[in-house]
Amino acid sequence: NGAWPRARKNEGLRLMCTSIAFPERELYGRNLDLEYHFGERIVVTPRGHAFSFRHLEPMDRHYAMIGMATVAGDTPLYAEAVNEKGLYMAGLYFPGSACYFERPAEGRLNAAPWELIPMILGGCATLAEARGVLERLRVLAEPFAPGYPLAALHWQIAARDGSLIAEPRQDGLRLYEDRLGVLTNEPPYPQQLLNLSGYRGLSPELMENRLCPGVELPVYGQGLGAFGLPGDASPMSRFVRMSFFKSHADMGQDRPEEISRFFRLLDSVAMVKGSVVTPEGRLDETIYSCCADAREGVYYYKTCDSCCVHAVRMDTGALDGAQLAVYTPESRPQFRFAE
Repeated sequence: NGAWPRARKNEGLRLMCTSIAFPERELYGRNLDLEYHFGERIVVTPRGHAFSFRHLEPMDRHYAMIGMATVAGDTPLYAEAVNEKGLYMAGLYFPGSACYFERPAEGRLNAAPWELIPMILGGCATLAEARGVLERLRVLAEPFAPGYPLAALHWQIAARDGSLIAEPRQDGLRLYEDRLGVLTNEPPYPQQLLNLSGYRGLSPELMENRLCPGVELPVYGQGLGAFGLPGDASPMSRFVRMSFFKSHADMGQDRPEEISRFFRLLDSVAMVKGSVVTPEGRLDETIYSCCADAREGVYYYKTCDSCCVHAVRMDTGALDGAQLAVYTPESRPQFRFAE
């Protein structure tokens, strides 16, 4: 969200995340992987809750939105959100490549990273509209407030009409068509695609014996078609793994199955706490996974310790108000015993 809170103030951030988009199903979501919690809350911002911007006119009326955010004063700082029209946007860590401008420029839409999600989701109903705004955008190196780190980010933006990746580089914001519907972290998106070409031979089916066709080689288990699929937690490996699973996933026949299998996809790239240790000795984990059902206006989520899927619905009757609706995520383990 470009303005992560004071839990680790004045430190660089290393959150490692994975975001996926199914425009044709109107399902979007992500894992947020981090070594500490940031005061995350599910937040519904109604149409009448005003957004203020540093270099742009305030937005007194806008599309309502729901997502995970930290609330600073009366400002929701979203990590990801979807608006009432079905447009989704998520910010992911982009530490080695993100470049922000130091000063605003005339004739451009000048905005800080933490302003992008409310600006885009508040004013755009479709991906085409969002692209028009992003093409004029100049992202500025301005943190939310003193003590709030300036997170280096890139973004996935998606709706029924497609998906985009937006990456701030030295020459400005670069936009890429996102046919895979997958985003992780480093390296930049074109290099992720180039690396993906090295895995063209992966298949969900049994591979043909091309090593020595004249020799009968025993098959010792299923899944050999995906032999070589990387299993580590690095951003590039997660990009390959999610691209493979997402491309071949059977998403089911109805909405509950789609949502359940969406979370299973996210599980395939989730962090096991203790498997990744930061230089400071902290343990990375997937602190939450979410699935935004843009068709129904429901935000589904589960947390690291509460593996049960919970849900918050945008209450259409309250969307014309001005007060934020804030929900604390369920974090304790929950088990359902047979009766």
